[in-house]
Amino acid sequence: MNIQTPDWVKHAVFYQIFPDRFAKSETSRHQFLMMPNWEEWDAHPTPQGYKGGDLWGVVEKLDYIKDLGINAIYFTPIFQSACNHRYHTHDYYLVDPILGGNKALEALLDAAHQRDIKIVLDGVFNHASRGFFFFNDILENGPYSPWLNWFKIEDWPLSAYDGSKPANYVSWAGNRALPEFNHDNPEVREYIMRVAEYWLEFGIDGWRLDVPFEVKTPGFWQEFRQRVKAVNPEAYIVGEVWIDSRPWLDGTQFDGVMNYLFTAPTLAFTGGERVRMELVEGPSYSPYPPLSASEYASKIQELLNLYPWEIQLTQLNLLDSHDTARVLSIVDGDKASVELSTLLLLTYPGAPSIYYGDEVGLPGELDPDSRRAFPFQQHWDEHTLNYHKQLIAIRHQYPALRTGGYQTLFAEGLVYVFARILDDQEVIVAVNSDNESAKITVQAGSLKSRPEKVLYGDVKLSWEGENLTLNLPQRSGCILAVNP
Repeated sequence: MNIQTPDWVKHAVFYQIFPDRFAKSETSRHQFLMMPNWEEWDAHPTPQGYKGGDLWGVVEKLDYIKDLGINAIYFTPIFQSACNHRYHTHDYYLVDPILGGNKALEALLDAAHQRDIKIVLDGVFNHASRGFFFFNDILENGPYSPWLNWFKIEDWPLSAYDGSKPANYVSWAGNRALPEFNHDNPEVREYIMRVAEYWLEFGIDGWRLDVPFEVKTPGFWQEFRQRVKAVNPEAYIVGEVWIDSRPWLDGTQFDGVMNYLFTAPTLAFTGGERVRMELVEGPSYSPYPPLSASEYASKIQELLNLYPWEIQLTQLNLLDSHDTARVLSIVDGDKASVELSTLLLLTYPGAPSIYYGDEVGLPGELDPDSRRAFPFQQHWDEHTLNYHKQLIAIRHQYPALRTGGYQTLFAEGLVYVFARILDDQEVIVAVNSDNESAKITVQAGSLKSRPEKVLYGDVKLSWEGENLTLNLPQRSGCILAVNP
């Protein structure tokens, strides 16, 4: 089968933004609320409090984002909702007025596209909310509502708020705040398709799909792809699937998924015993005990064998997200673990995604702590910011790191070495996650060139024929190449 995925994604470095927590506009604009009662920006977040971030604030920060090297942004939901994370959608056609409304999104798209930055929105199409008009109509009018068949009503009366009584309708994960759509209803199906088309015509560049595995209706995602690609053949469709995603990555549905199968072993190899298991022991996030280099190599090779190469190049690779603890907290504050995992993230096939704030050393345990506000500049970790910029720039400079093949060269003890190869361009990446320095000899006879220009890291090296000797300091990594 000829699988086609958006070419731009293969060259993208994503930045994930949780809109309520990234930036508040500094420019005076017409405010939705006269005297908003927001939480203090730098106070620890609460499950239900708002910080007041908005899309105008993102517009003001686009130069910072561009300077970081980012060329694509994934936003968690931005449509009108009654919660700070906006997964409880009220109106799929209205950007939340708190965020600036549709006008702010239009301005953001214009400003981002002028900087060659793509915008991907979060599509919450499995479930709506109690405040969604059609479900609210059922709560008001009971069995007389014309929209009964839009949801999965089981009995009467409905109990949308009183947990002591049965809800009497199907909701996501048993959360009665999130009534599930009846996707077998053609009207529901058409409504969701038109929402997807509307925002693509408005100018967005793709959809990230929330819990798409919950939608069981045959052919639903196949039609979704057809409708989306008819509007924009280069639109990106990425699903939130945490496990083996072959059922959705056959070329007829998604272009990629959030690649947590990369996340878990990468943190286990770079973090080792530092990984706080209580922060990664979730129902969908399978943690590993510390991995040796050979075990990590095996996990990565299994992952690379799982999907077609065209799909591998458009996976959304990540170390953390709004649904996990932040990487710095996962590895118990160990900055070397973060740097090593970031090095592996930015040299792996697929589109790397950086969760806002990680690049300046923002910690955060499980939700809501992982959704802290972006820190004031005096609290930035400048070293972390600098190596993010450096690694992103190297990825942009060397096509082999974006679309080149992947070849493991060495995996012994806690030292892992691989090459990315595109035609005559060969780049070598080495990681020593041990507490001791390592001197290793890599047999690189499969390579045509002898990369010896140190693009990143502190390493001593020498070539003798086909053998590369590396002296790697403890807890360090490097990137080697021939001049491009």
